[in-house]
Amino acid sequence: MSPDHRLPNLLFDFGGVIINIDYDRTLAAMRALSRVGSTIEFTQAAQSTLFDELETGRISPAAFRQGLRTHYDLSHATDAELDAAWNAMLLDVPLERLEYLRELRRQGYRTALLSNTNSIHIQVIDEMLRREYGLANGIAEVIDRVFYSQQVGLRKPGREIFEHVLRELDWRPEETLFVEDSIQHIRTAEALGIHTLFLAPPLTLTEALPAALRAFEAPANP
Repeated sequence: MSPDHRLPNLLFDFGGVIINIDYDRTLAAMRALSRVGSTIEFTQAAQSTLFDELETGRISPAAFRQGLRTHYDLSHATDAELDAAWNAMLLDVPLERLEYLRELRRQGYRTALLSNTNSIHIQVIDEMLRREYGLANGIAEVIDRVFYSQQVGLRKPGREIFEHVLRELDWRPEETLFVEDSIQHIRTAEALGIHTLFLAPPLTLTEALPAALRAFEAPANP
């Protein structure tokens, strides 16, 4: 670690790390809209091309909705119904996590967010954070830099988006700790030499990160 910066850089995932997520709620909501009970191909571990295209900005929300109608027997569903089903996975952002992120910055940690997400979700989350916590600029109020897959045009677990973030921030992999709840993303980060904290349920950010930081910053044994 460079002598002028002893604290690790902290790179956070969003869903499942800062905001609570329940993918099954969206699967159930979409299935309820389908006349034949179709299940969309979207899970924490994998998803179809339609969702990849939305999350990398290659299609618009309107094209995404039409894709849902075409591929999953949802032709009768309105835009509002599709958006509500798509957003059903988004739960809450616990205040203690936001306060912890603020405290980390006060302590001198450099922080960034790396999230696979899309404009439909971003709009809902930003509005939630404004309404509940007065964060006018959403999560950017408590984190130094924000990287959304839709804006970057790349997504995890591809190594290119990690390389983009490290390059943009001028961070070294060996000086960076990545906090994530999806194992396929953890594996890519580790392959690049980035330290990782896998938040496997029921671990939470505020429970697991303090110990990980102590271990990261402990002097090596002679």
